Amino acid sequence: MTDPPWPPDVIARDLRELGLGDGDTVMVHASMRAIGSVIGGADGVIDALDAVLGASGTSVMNLGAVEGVPFDPLTTPADPDVGVLAEAFRRRSGTVVSDHPDARFGARGAAATHLTDGVPWNDYYGPGSSLARLVSLDARVLRLGSDLDTVTMIHLAEYLADVPDKRRVHRRHRVVGPDGTVRVREVECLDDSDGIVDHPGEDYFATITRDYLATGRARVGRVGAARSELIQARDLVEFATAWMNEHLGPR
Repeated sequence: MTDPPWPPDVIARDLRELGLGDGDTVMVHASMRAIGSVIGGADGVIDALDAVLGASGTSVMNLGAVEGVPFDPLTTPADPDVGVLAEAFRRRSGTVVSDHPDARFGARGAAATHLTDGVPWNDYYGPGSSLARLVSLDARVLRLGSDLDTVTMIHLAEYLADVPDKRRVHRRHRVVGPDGTVRVREVECLDDSDGIVDHPGEDYFATITRDYLATGRARVGRVGAARSELIQARDLVEFATAWMNEHLGPR
């Protein structure tokens, strides 16, 4: 068994053993701390993903954006809360980035432009969103040691669930336009910060992810040192939608 620091080809081997392969489309959530030491650091993990997916595959990451500065989709750093891999992914040559300060995704590969171009400004996780497009491409979700409450795909289920009185929010962002000027743009959407309704206990994203993994429908293995799961996005969204209908709907 190879000891860390792991070269990218060992990380690629682990990804293939988990079930990821050439031509796949995958949304990645990763903790570099959980994966452990990799030669090349975050770039080594990206090298491994590129090698496994090949020219016909696509990788996607949720980037977010640092707050407090005018949003420029090309230069604004990723939200530190989403991890160091996301910022390395954003900065990597060949990554395409969507232009929404809240629903900012980076993508690499064959379907990158399709997944990031022209995303809805309002209700940006709902129909027509990058998340909905991922489901239509039969994408998978790859969790590399990330926290249970970080699976962005579950936001799509919030739009699909038959839950009354979903909480909505209104936001304003300072956005850098193509000509370099800064203007204020307004966004309306379901509340993806505090939840679409109040729910006692832990974040319901964590509960949904845990309950889904308990069904045994995910592929489970190790990538580096990280316990990892490979999940069918459509199956997860359908499971999360049914869970919300049962647990977030009228009592």
